Amino acid sequence: MMENQPNTSIEPPVIRRVLIMTAVEAEREAVLRGLHAARPSASAPEFTVRLAGVGPAMAAASTAAELAAGAYDLVISAGIGGGFAERAPVGSVVIASELIAADLGAETPDGFTGVEELGFGSARIEAETVLAGRLLKGLQAAGMAVCRGPVLTLSTVTGTAATAARLAARIPGAAAEAMEGFGVAVAARRLNLPVLELRTISNLVGPRQRELWKIGDALQALEAACSYLPEVLHS
Repeated sequence: MMENQPNTSIEPPVIRRVLIMTAVEAEREAVLRGLHAARPSASAPEFTVRLAGVGPAMAAASTAAELAAGAYDLVISAGIGGGFAERAPVGSVVIASELIAADLGAETPDGFTGVEELGFGSARIEAETVLAGRLLKGLQAAGMAVCRGPVLTLSTVTGTAATAARLAARIPGAAAEAMEGFGVAVAARRLNLPVLELRTISNLVGPRQRELWKIGDALQALEAACSYLPEVLHS
């Protein structure tokens, strides 16, 4: 089991090549539109955007294959996701402080027990601290609604208010949920590469009211957020 490896660096790593993984093609296209709209400096990194597929297992395998084929300095899991109501409203941006496999553990008569409590390692991987902070400040300066907090990876996304409440209670400060971030992070950390996760919010975590989802708005927010990546990540 992958152990969490806290990043306590003061200076960010030098970033020359960035791999961005998205679950589906619509997210990939939004990321590419954002990057193409940017006006990067000469020191801006080179970006490669690839499909991870849906779910943590597919994301880990796809990311590992991409990393085996090329040299990168940073890996980003990017896409849309659900936001916890008190932290991340629809249309806002979440930058992960941690990437957490929130359903990795065991069901017990007393409720969910995570892998840490079971003694099987850790289900948490810390995002690259300095770069995440720099991205947060950059998006705030651009006037975007953005927060930083734990992003949960789930193989089965939340569909009830009760499950949303249990997750929020179990993981204080949880900001968003999606299905790929932890898988991408596991592949990156196997090669000791820093990782970020960027999510824009299409719906609130809880009952699956598809008629209320704002996928188009979330994709536009993803495009806008990614347009600042070259500036934020330049060496």
